[in-house]
Amino acid sequence: MKTETVKKKTGMYENVMKQFNHAADVMNLDEGVRKILSSTNNEIVVHFPVKLDNGKIEVFTGYRVQHNNALGPYKGGLRYHPTVDIDAARALAIWMTWKTALAGLPYGGGKGGIEIDPKKYSISELERITRRFTYALGENIGPDHDIPAPDVNTNAQIMAWISDFFVSTKAPGMRHTNLHVVTGKPVGSGGLAGRDRATGFGVVATIKSWAALKNKEIKGKSYIVQGFGNVGYWAAHFMNKLGAKMTAVQDASATIFNEDGIDPEELLAYAKANGGAIKGFPNAEEMNSKDFYGVDCDIAIPAALGNQITLENVDTIKASLIAEGANGPTDVAAEAKLLIRGIDVIPDILCNGGGVIGSYYEWLQNKRAENWKIDHVLSLLEEKLEASFENTVNAAKEYNTDWRTAAYIVALKRLEVTYKERGVFP
Repeated sequence: MKTETVKKKTGMYENVMKQFNHAADVMNLDEGVRKILSSTNNEIVVHFPVKLDNGKIEVFTGYRVQHNNALGPYKGGLRYHPTVDIDAARALAIWMTWKTALAGLPYGGGKGGIEIDPKKYSISELERITRRFTYALGENIGPDHDIPAPDVNTNAQIMAWISDFFVSTKAPGMRHTNLHVVTGKPVGSGGLAGRDRATGFGVVATIKSWAALKNKEIKGKSYIVQGFGNVGYWAAHFMNKLGAKMTAVQDASATIFNEDGIDPEELLAYAKANGGAIKGFPNAEEMNSKDFYGVDCDIAIPAALGNQITLENVDTIKASLIAEGANGPTDVAAEAKLLIRGIDVIPDILCNGGGVIGSYYEWLQNKRAENWKIDHVLSLLEEKLEASFENTVNAAKEYNTDWRTAAYIVALKRLEVTYKERGVFP
């Protein structure tokens, strides 16, 4: 079991570097810039003790990797998951650099988290763990240096704890100017209206752009969702609003199927009452988890963890589109097979970019001491994502390549221009 976990952890980093090197070859990226972008700037590992509810002390390990800040402060999520390690944080930080560059944001890439199963700890323990982790990171994060956000198993409450602890370490006159040390906060604590749904909304916005490009209708299309957390639910919510039908859902507890459709709102209500798990949902039947990607559908939305579409299951896929709501859900070898079969893949750095774009607008809102309306936020998100999709499609035509490589090229060109214009500090 331990060997399999390590394989998944290291596979993510191998994937991102293969994708980067392939795009760099296709576009003939400047050799010096390539060397810079092949390395991370900083890799922070912290070990910190926390007293649990039973009075015992446990030592946790946390990570923060800062890949590149040529375009602006490091930006990226914090995840609480047993698979978090330095390689996973490194891979995700690199992806964030490409994601922010592709979206045209003034950010670089960072990522991190704690190697922990949060389900094993109480709310009060998670609060102490979070605040102690923030203390351990110290000045390695900051509103104009490195800005964390929610990710797997983290949420607005955890961001509020980080923000509260961080500002409490500042002089009274500086506290309100440090609220944006994190994004994804509750609205009452300086968060952005709509930030909670930004990633899922962005997934659907890119699917809409795909449908327009292919002259297809989303109404009546069937889709499946892997992962029914924040991204999976909101993607399903907006897909259903467009008239699409969710026929299968998978999470860590079960895989469920209903050919006539699964209502996202009913499933969410059930999951909330069932400890977050979809297992036992009465309006669907349970199926073998290994058969999930073989479900007959039009669109598949992986919105869980990395390396889910592999050589083991890629040949069973019947969808004509993979919309990557998760980071790195498709491994390199599997994607090659998808492309040969003519299955479109909207790559993660484009498809799930709504989250970091929403974070940017929250950060901007905090800097300006403003409060933005949700309709305005969602229209800004859609506009940004449409532009990113168009830039990707145009690069794919120019370089005669797939969309993932094209998205990388758009991002890498922006970084290459920046380094060439500014030069490198001697």
